[in-house]
Amino acid sequence: MASNLIRVSSSLVLVVLVALTVQIFYFSPIDPVLLDIKPASLTIDNKLRESEDVCVDKEGTLYTATRDGWIKRLRRNKGNWENWKHMDSDTLIGITTAKEVGIIVCDVTKGLFKVTEKDGFSVLISQLNGCQLSVLNTKFDMQNWYLDVLEASSHGQVLKYNPTSNETVIFLNNVVAFANGVALSKDEDYLVACEIWKYRCIRHWLKGANKGITDVLIENLPGAPDNINLAPDGSFWIPLILLTSKGLEFVHKYKTTKHLVDSFPRLIVVNVATDGKIIREFDDADWKVITFVTSALEFEDHLYLGNLNCNFLG
Repeated sequence: MASNLIRVSSSLVLVVLVALTVQIFYFSPIDPVLLDIKPASLTIDNKLRESEDVCVDKEGTLYTATRDGWIKRLRRNKGNWENWKHMDSDTLIGITTAKEVGIIVCDVTKGLFKVTEKDGFSVLISQLNGCQLSVLNTKFDMQNWYLDVLEASSHGQVLKYNPTSNETVIFLNNVVAFANGVALSKDEDYLVACEIWKYRCIRHWLKGANKGITDVLIENLPGAPDNINLAPDGSFWIPLILLTSKGLEFVHKYKTTKHLVDSFPRLIVVNVATDGKIIREFDDADWKVITFVTSALEFEDHLYLGNLNCNFLG
């Protein structure tokens, strides 16, 4: 029995060492231009519960969706986040502004909603082809999302919703692996989707000579891309999930593990140009202000950061 345990333990150690070696030597570091940037700071700290995403309307009002069901807003010249609209949900995630008025928010289990001052929450999409719209995946449901991570195959989908006809169609099917953030280019000639566990972002052409072709915008990112937002200059802001875990306290006990973990990327946000090159990077390497950044929105010379670990926006 003891010898079997030793063999199993030895095998596990070997697997871990191989994985760490691949992490260190395969995911080569980037060489961007480093800038002297002011450190991140928090916006008004009003106990925002897991504010994963953030958007801004034409009036300059910031909005975020929290896991306690609130859409909160921060208006110009107002000092505090205010509770705006509420629904019975603990799975509000992505949020963006509507073309005319209001905002659009995604609920992981209930679908897509439009939120306005007059009508509150109204359903845009809740079902597709008779199935409940909960996660854009053709093989695994929301409860088994980790199986999609382990398999790392292209089971993801991109849907296209027409607000005029109120119709939804499958635009890309079985093309994206664990599809997460999605954004249109400035000229709307292609869209970009983040493949979180493949450490890359794919691009699907909507216009021009390459129309209908899907290729890679950027790969070998120094972290897993979560959301993506278009910057005013046409580039993209992409937050990278920090590779940290409360179960890794043991690394502090040994110099070797400290050196190994130190080789992992600690970037928070990268700015990616239209040619797929990283042109800027912002980080908080010591995690003194913010961690687990999931979205980055540029507005009036500031970068607003959504996250899942803190009770504020950065």
